[in-house]
Order: sequence, then C-alpha cells, then structure tokens
Amino acid sequence: MRRARGGAFFQKSAASLTLSRRILLIYAAPAMPLGMLGLPLLVYLPAFWAGKMGLSLATVGLVLGLVRAMDVLVDPTIGRLSDTSKSRFGRRKLFIAAAIPVAVMGALGLFFPPAHAGAAWLFVFYALVTWGWTMLSIPFWAWGAELSTDYKERQTITSFREGGTIIGILIAALAPVVLGITSTAGGAQLLVVMTISLATPTVFLALAAVPDPPPRRVENPVSLLVAVRVGAGNRPFRRLIVTWFLDGLSNGLPAGLFLLVCAQFLHNDKIHGPLLLVYFAAGVFSVPGWLWLARRIGKHRTWVVSLLITAFAFSFVPLVPRVGIWFFALISLFTGAGLGADFTIPPAIQADVIDLDELQSGERRAGLFFAASTMAQKAGNFLAIGIALPLLQWAGFSTHGGNGPLQIAALLVMYCGVPSLLKLFCALLLRGFPIGESEQRRVREQIAARTAAA
Repeated sequence: MRRARGGAFFQKSAASLTLSRRILLIYAAPAMPLGMLGLPLLVYLPAFWAGKMGLSLATVGLVLGLVRAMDVLVDPTIGRLSDTSKSRFGRRKLFIAAAIPVAVMGALGLFFPPAHAGAAWLFVFYALVTWGWTMLSIPFWAWGAELSTDYKERQTITSFREGGTIIGILIAALAPVVLGITSTAGGAQLLVVMTISLATPTVFLALAAVPDPPPRRVENPVSLLVAVRVGAGNRPFRRLIVTWFLDGLSNGLPAGLFLLVCAQFLHNDKIHGPLLLVYFAAGVFSVPGWLWLARRIGKHRTWVVSLLITAFAFSFVPLVPRVGIWFFALISLFTGAGLGADFTIPPAIQADVIDLDELQSGERRAGLFFAASTMAQKAGNFLAIGIALPLLQWAGFSTHGGNGPLQIAALLVMYCGVPSLLKLFCALLLRGFPIGESEQRRVREQIAARTAAA
C-alpha cells in the first residue's frame, strides 16, 4: 500500500493501480446529486415556466431549444479545454470546482425567480445551469476513464458512478411523494435544494481525496477542429457513438410517452408512480449483476445481452390490458434492469476506445470523447420527442382522450415497437466490437512501450 497525492489509497497490481472501495465511493458520490438534477430540468421546468411564471409553451420551448443548440459548441470546447489544461491540481479538477458556483447560481435563478421574470431570465439561468452541469459532468466522466488502465476495473468505476446516478434519479422521483409535495413548483424547488445540499460536499470531497492522474506530456496539442477530425477517424468510436445515439433514441421514446400510455392505453393515470419505482429500483439493483457479467464475458457482449432482454420485454406491452397491471410491473422490472446496463457499460467501453486514440495520436483526449458521447445522448433524447409527438398528432392522437384503435396502435408503436427495433439494431452494431479485454491490454502495452522509449 502507498499513500498517493490527494490522500487516496491504492493497491498495486500488475496491470494497473487498483482503487480501494473507499476511493471508488468517494469518486462516485457526486453522481447521485447530478442524477437528481435531471428530473427538475427535464420534467418540471417546462410546466413551471409555462404555468407559474406565465410564459407560453412555445416561448419556453424556443428558449430551451436555443440553449441546447448551443451545446454543439459548448460541449466539445469544454471537453477539449479540460484535456489540454495544466495545473498542479490536475486537468479535470479546476473545471469541476468552477462548475459548482455556476450551476448553483443557474439552478437557484431558474427555480426561484422573481415574480416578473421573463424569457430573458429563463435563457440566462437555464444556460448557466446547463453549461455549469456540462463543466462538471464531462471532466467528471473523463476523470473516471483515466483513474485506471485496466479493462475490468474501468467497468467497476463506471458501475459505481452510474449506479449513483440511477439512485439520484430514484430519490428525485420519490422525495416529493414521500414529503407530500404535489405542486410542480414545490417539487422542483425541493429537488434543487436537495441537489445543491448534496452536490457541494460530495464534489469537494472527491476533489480533495481522489487523484487526477497526470497526462503524457504533449509539446504542441492540436486544435479543437483537428482533434475532432482525428477522433472521427477512430472506427470503434464511430461505431460506439452511433450505438449510443440510437440507444438514447430508444430510451427517450418510452420515457417521453410513458405518462400517455398510462392515461390513454391503461386508463390509469395514477399507476405511473409505482411503475417508475419498480423501473428505477430495477436499474439500481441490476448494476452489480451487469458488473459481474461484464467481468466474465466482456463489456460489449454484456450490453448486447441487456439490449436483447429489453427489446424482448418491450414486445409484451400490448398484452398488459388483458393480463393485468402486474404484468406491466414485470415488464418494467426487465426494462429497468436494461437501463442499468445502458448507464454503466457504454462509458467503460468509451474509456477503452480512448486508449486507441491515445495510441494513434499521442494525446489523452477523454474530455473531447465524452463531450461527443454526451451530445449523442442529448440528440437521441431530444429527437425522440421531436419525432414521436408530431407523428402521433398526424395519426390523430389526442391527449384529452377519445382515441380509437388506430391512435392507440400508433402510441404503442412509438412507445414499445420502435424502441424494440432500435435496441435490436444496437445489438447488431455491437456484434464483434473490435476492442475486448485482450485487445485493450495490447493497446495499453504499446502505449507503455512508446512512453518508455520516449
């Protein structure tokens, strides 16, 4: 055992430095409040500003869409800056520390605005919380990818971190219900206060206790545009990013249409709470199982297994009215378990893909690669609703009821049919993925040999 800089304890192994369970937990802890923040931003924000604050839905949608469109520039810029920054604290830590006051200011302004705040206020503070979250999350994920060079340990790191994310989402869904808060404004404000209260101490504890491994020295790092072009030439990365985008699309469709399915197909708009509890709880408790399987058959094969299980489970949704609500809970159990794999496995594969880029380019550009994966997920989730709602409207579907067999069929196709097909296509894309444990070890050995020669 040795004491590493920043107070972190490691155990030496032949392959890499193996992180202790304590350091893994400290590193993963900030993921929980990060997960909690997603619910008020995705679910409560439009209703809050279109309801209590009096803006039109069109105005709210335009402002949110404008900020999100600017992510195309913001995300890769932050990722690249965190790759090339130099300080005695490490590359990632300064960005994460600076993100906390930015995100806190944005969240407070967004959900505790003055009475007459308008579209300009919404734009400024939504931009602050969104870009503050980006400043924190992209370096945070890149940091995790660099904590170990070992194929299996990387899966452990992402399992701890993304398991914390799902726990945060579960807490966000339960807290307002448990505390008896029924209003949109009250639920959003509660979650913002909880997020800030948990994020500040957990982030700064991680910054103090977990080391930020130094990169290889690069005399003249390439520009952002050149780095993007070189990264795009990484064939396993292109394959992974397409899979990540399509999987985000397949998850965004049922997430956005779930309440409509409960109300218009099951005719029970009160059942969504228990079903969501089953879904997210299954995601949390499935993480150790996916970690166990990934360490035995490999990451991409484990992801394929989860995709096939989810696609199979979704195909039974049309039978729920005949069988019973308990059957939907069973489906939610399996699809929620698939969510656990979707959260934990792709980032670990991404870390191995970054090794190949390091071998080819001589630079460690985890920030840029995770910025790309973030944009792929955002694009998938955004397009899901942008495609589904207009198609449902074209089919004559009404959120007020009175839908016939054609409209209900259209809803089910978008809710479970298309996601099942997308999951199957993702499984095909991952078949024979070129970077497994032996390939990753070979790449790391080549990087080590080149570093030693230099």
